[in-house]
Amino acid sequence: MTQPAPEATTSSSKGSTAAKLAAEIPAIVKPKLRGWLHAGMFPAVVIAGLVLTAFTDSTRGRIACAVYALSACLLFGVSALYHRGTWGARGEAILRRLDHANIFLIIAGTYTPLTMLLLPEEKGRWLLWGIWAAALAGILFRVFWVGAPRWLYTPCYIAMGWAAVFFLPDFMRAGGVAVLVLVIVGGLLYSAGGIIYGLKRPNPSPRYFGFHEVFHSLTLAAFVVHYVAISLVAYQRG
Repeated sequence: MTQPAPEATTSSSKGSTAAKLAAEIPAIVKPKLRGWLHAGMFPAVVIAGLVLTAFTDSTRGRIACAVYALSACLLFGVSALYHRGTWGARGEAILRRLDHANIFLIIAGTYTPLTMLLLPEEKGRWLLWGIWAAALAGILFRVFWVGAPRWLYTPCYIAMGWAAVFFLPDFMRAGGVAVLVLVIVGGLLYSAGGIIYGLKRPNPSPRYFGFHEVFHSLTLAAFVVHYVAISLVAYQRG
């Protein structure tokens, strides 16, 4: 029986390896616009947070708005660092944990001024403690199980965000129709982003603007909508 020439075997092996690497490149190389949306948004969030906190009258309102602003700064700042930089395996792992944990933080941070300024004290206390307990559990979950499947942790984000549905009548009574509509629209935008992140679809341009950039666009839009709602609440009741 004729044995294959060593050169042919080596060539075949190299060709197979090259094919595998070529197949993996799209998954490894980030789209060129990855992280730029959040990087551009970060300084605007810092300024907006300072303005919101400064123009709120009461100490209670300023504390609530400061918590919200800080959570937003951490979300956009860490996301920009993680997605724009090259940090090595250890650095990537740390930043990925922080990036995912900050999603729970922004959810609880957004609840804070809405709960403290719109809800009756007893009801607000229960919701605030519950949301922050859920956020802490979620943060620990993402920090210690960074490799958890998307289908497991993405619904946790969405479910935590929509806990507010039970308090929407209170939001409307205290904040008015405009605040209620803005809270709902912001929640829908965040949810749409979460679904796209979980499904990895649509993925319009993997080279430049992929599914993750669509997700970031929706989180950015949702933040702006909720910022307007919280500003209305702070200026009226803060």
